[in-house]
Amino acid sequence: MASTRSARVALVLTVATALSLSACAAPSVTPPESWDPVPAAPASDPLASYAEARLESMTLREKVASMVMIHVAGLDASALRAQLERTDAAGLIYMGDNVPSSVPRLAETTASLSVDPGFPVLVAIDQEGGIVRRLPGDDAAAPSQLRDQPPAAAEQAFAERAQLVASAGVSINFGIVADVTANRAAFIHPRVLGDTAEQAAPRVAAAVTGERGIVLSTLKHFPGHGAVAGDSHSSLPATSMSESAWRRTQAPPFIAGIEAGAELVMFGHVRYTSIDHEPATLSPAWHRVLRDELGFDGIIVTDDMAMLQNSGVPEYADPIRNAVAAVAAGNDLLLYVGPIDVDAVADAVAEAVERGEIAESSIDESALRLIELRRALSGRTGPFITCDSDCRELVS
Repeated sequence: MASTRSARVALVLTVATALSLSACAAPSVTPPESWDPVPAAPASDPLASYAEARLESMTLREKVASMVMIHVAGLDASALRAQLERTDAAGLIYMGDNVPSSVPRLAETTASLSVDPGFPVLVAIDQEGGIVRRLPGDDAAAPSQLRDQPPAAAEQAFAERAQLVASAGVSINFGIVADVTANRAAFIHPRVLGDTAEQAAPRVAAAVTGERGIVLSTLKHFPGHGAVAGDSHSSLPATSMSESAWRRTQAPPFIAGIEAGAELVMFGHVRYTSIDHEPATLSPAWHRVLRDELGFDGIIVTDDMAMLQNSGVPEYADPIRNAVAAVAAGNDLLLYVGPIDVDAVADAVAEAVERGEIAESSIDESALRLIELRRALSGRTGPFITCDSDCRELVS
């Protein structure tokens, strides 16, 4: 099933272990036969030690802010960086308005975003291939072309795609659609890797394998957009599909992608009313399925949270209320393509913790996953050192 958290971050970077501390006996003393030597202290994990120390230094509001990914429009690198510094957000998603004609130019922008090289911001992009691609020069086969080709073709296409994404300095590709549908009228159909679970699952796994070690892979849109007819960009589409039918027809590609080592899973704003009337993004039940039954231990990210408001359903008109519900459900990273007041989100979630509606331990778990991921991307292995404003000027 899924790999452990330490194994996941090792895929991003091989992190050197610290020296073991060992106890030394004085050379002049001969221990009796019954004497048991004191065992050497276990080697510490520098990544875990850094992450725990950094988490300990953060306020509750800072932890919540670190669980938000934002979009800042335009090509002005200084404006992008300033917004990240002001909000303490985890990172950025690049949309079309962020992408210049030259990928190397975008790489320069990405390289300038992180204040602390030892703790880089997360940068993501939607580079599925075919009709959804942000970066120019993506000539690899599209998902619609890969359905009828061997899984090896999907591995090759996504390896090429991952190289392009990485060349822009982008660390996360929101690029692997694990949804399944044979409905050619469905908006998601051109983006899926199979009309059936049997067709899609090996190609999803191959796509993850292709991206492995180049960029972080994301499976979307859990628990499966292909089972619903509508478009979640403008509605909250629903299905009455039973849980057993879901396991048979929708779950296999996600399981295959998780077993192949995908580091992120993106939740869709879709409703399976036989399991929960809430959108899956806001459903603790669906998050338990992903964590406890499918064994996923990586980063859970929402689809664009603004889509909930855009659905027109009054119950989801308040973005701050939606954010609190998303955190309570179990998401690690809240994605916002549209404007969002990160301070208001942090305040509201912190208040929910104080009221006992959200366990602070769950915030810590999510923040720790993200800290570990960001630290692993840095390639550094030193201890965490608190950096004040003067220090940040020196490292910037």
